[in-house]
Amino acid sequence: MFLPSFDLKGKTAVVTGAGRGIGRAIAIGLAEAGANVALLARTEEDLKETSSVIEKLGSKTLVLPTDVTNRGQVHKSISAVRNEWGKIDILVNNAGMNIRSKALEATDEEWQTIMDTNLKSAFMMSQEAGKVMKGQQSGGKIINIASVAGQVALRTGVVYAATKAALMQMTKVLAMEWGQYGINVNSIGPWYFKTPLTEKLLADEAYVKDILAVTPLKRIGELPELVGPVVFLSSDAGNYVTGQTLFVDGGMTIHGF
Repeated sequence: MFLPSFDLKGKTAVVTGAGRGIGRAIAIGLAEAGANVALLARTEEDLKETSSVIEKLGSKTLVLPTDVTNRGQVHKSISAVRNEWGKIDILVNNAGMNIRSKALEATDEEWQTIMDTNLKSAFMMSQEAGKVMKGQQSGGKIINIASVAGQVALRTGVVYAATKAALMQMTKVLAMEWGQYGINVNSIGPWYFKTPLTEKLLADEAYVKDILAVTPLKRIGELPELVGPVVFLSSDAGNYVTGQTLFVDGGMTIHGF
């Protein structure tokens, strides 16, 4: 037998930014693979909608309205997951945002807001979940949602790019430190995917033309194509992968720019 298990039955997962877009898709995908999923985001209504979809699949959920930039709230939510399910097997740090200001126009407030949401939150979530995973015989899996902007210079905003590059480097260091505890830490670098957040951008034909010009597969990504790699890294199939960034980008980053 050489085919490893992609089955997540009996696993417990925590997903941030789980109310919309990529985070919602990942949470539902993990549940489809068998995991019970704790759903974190600021907006409770969105989380309840995601929860209703997951529970119809037969998996359990915890709806935890959380400001993931707030240490106290992060600690409280991680404690709630441990108290409810006794363990944390998977953490997906998906919460993120962007303000597309040019470098000469970016404000201190924009810098801090993006840094807190994209980077600080992922570190605090990883730190709190890592404490739980360290004490587990089974270790755990942490997956950070980075971006091709952390690898390639794009017109997405310098602060956003800085957070995603830092997130990829943080992934490597955490993997090095926590490997001894059986904790795998990886990141995924998406290009453009069809979500409510990108809907307006992708409605601009000229904008899409520019995107496809540097995308070898010549199309925008579909959310299931991003969920698959997350399930892989969360499952036994990904047990010997750590400290890596997997670019799910239609080949965009192979250009070298």
